[in-house]
Amino acid sequence: MQLEKIVNYHKALADPTRLRLLLLLSQGEMHGQALAEKLNLSQPTVTHHAAKLREAALIKERRDKNTVYFKLNPEFISSGAEASLQFIFSKGARNMEEKSPENSLKESVLRNFFSKDGRLRQIPAQYKKKLIALQYMVEKLEPGVVYSEKEINEFIKQFHEDFATIRREFIMHQFMYRENDKYELNPQEIWTRWEDVK
Repeated sequence: MQLEKIVNYHKALADPTRLRLLLLLSQGEMHGQALAEKLNLSQPTVTHHAAKLREAALIKERRDKNTVYFKLNPEFISSGAEASLQFIFSKGARNMEEKSPENSLKESVLRNFFSKDGRLRQIPAQYKKKLIALQYMVEKLEPGVVYSEKEINEFIKQFHEDFATIRREFIMHQFMYRENDKYELNPQEIWTRWEDVK
C-alpha cells in the first residue's frame, strides 16, 4: 500500500464520530437514518462522515430506491492496519529511501523503458537514463563469472535485439571488461554511476 493511501486511511479514522460509525457498522449493514438516530446526529452529518470513510475505502455503500445503506469493508480495514505496521516496522526506512528523487527517476526509467516482460523498448538517448537501463541489465549477471562473447550476446538479446551496441556500452561505462573475447563484470565501485551524473 502506498504511503499516501496509508495516510488517507488514518485521516479517515482520526475522528471519534467516524470510529463510532464504524463500530455500529461492525454489527451489520445500516441505512443513514438509523445511523443518525443511533449516533444522535443529523442525517447530513452522518452522510458527510460516511463519505470520508467511503473515500478511504473503509466502508461500502449501496442504494435501494431512495435509501442508502452502508456496510464495513473489513478486508480494507485489515489491510490498511497491516500496511501501517509493515511500513513502520519493516519497510519504513527503506520506503523513505525509495522515494528519494534518485529512486523516483530510476523507477520512472524502468517503468517507461522496460516492458512488463522485462524487454528494453528502446535504448534511452539521455545519458543518465541510459546508464540506469544498462545498470539494471548488468546487475542480472553473476559477479566473478567469465562469459564468452556468445553468452553475453544471448544475455543481452533477452532485453534487446541490438546486442552489439549494448555490449559496447557495458565496456565503455566500466560495467564489464573484455579480454580475449571473454567478458567479466567489473567491481561495482568502478562502474559509471548514474547517480553521479549531473
